[in-house]
Amino acid sequence: MLDTITKGVPLTTPRHADDPMPDVQALPDSRHVAIDRVGVKDVTYPMRLHTRDGGEQTTVAKINMYVSLPHYQKGTHMSRFLEVLNEHTGEPVCPERIPQITKAICERLEAKEAHFEAEFTYFMNKAAPVTGQKGLMDYQVRFACTANGETDFVMTVAAPAASLCPCSKEISEYGAHNQRCRIEASVRTSAMMWIEDLVEHLEAAASVPVFAVLKRPDEKWVTEKAYENPKFVEDIVRDLAVRLDDDDRISWYSISSENFESIHSHNAFAQLTREKGKA
Repeated sequence: MLDTITKGVPLTTPRHADDPMPDVQALPDSRHVAIDRVGVKDVTYPMRLHTRDGGEQTTVAKINMYVSLPHYQKGTHMSRFLEVLNEHTGEPVCPERIPQITKAICERLEAKEAHFEAEFTYFMNKAAPVTGQKGLMDYQVRFACTANGETDFVMTVAAPAASLCPCSKEISEYGAHNQRCRIEASVRTSAMMWIEDLVEHLEAAASVPVFAVLKRPDEKWVTEKAYENPKFVEDIVRDLAVRLDDDDRISWYSISSENFESIHSHNAFAQLTREKGKA
């Protein structure tokens, strides 16, 4: 009987082509739970940066974009993040435009707060300490911007380096164990700071930097330099803190070092966060 009545009759009324599509994301939500961040992650996008020597470098970034979502709104409009990104670039994104893009995300999605993050590999041509042989070193960089009426911009750089254990040197009749370490600094600045500037701070805090190309005279220099400059993971972050305290461009920092132990099955780690002028 039911089949006879409904045969040939659509179960729902078809939407007319001129009717507006329903905006499901804008519907109210009855659970009354606000969300801190909602958006899109791992957008692959080109990035162009100026280098300290006056050149340019183009790399590929993984970009995350988020907004805060009020308790009364069901969802956000994901496509609008990409619309804003493409409207404000049309070409590789550059760091100086990130605050503008973040503000535009906040406005387009009618949010109280928006976040923009870009993570990428940055290359520096680095000469070996004795022979001067050059090779490309890669560093991991992250730009993070928040817009909520004002904008906050944080630059993070991570550099590989080497550390030699002071205890091992002290208690051993000859030799000392050493290991690779990863030193990272996130900074807020009041003036222009190049990625290269922060890399130099990071590498200076280690026992010795690492290099892309080393000939035998360079390897001798690196080995002896590390032995003359032993550091615990605590020494690395403290020495880095002293350097950043002396840099007037930096107003806030969060720094860490992870030492990938060569004689233990665990790693050593130290971290500190400080606003300049506060203990």
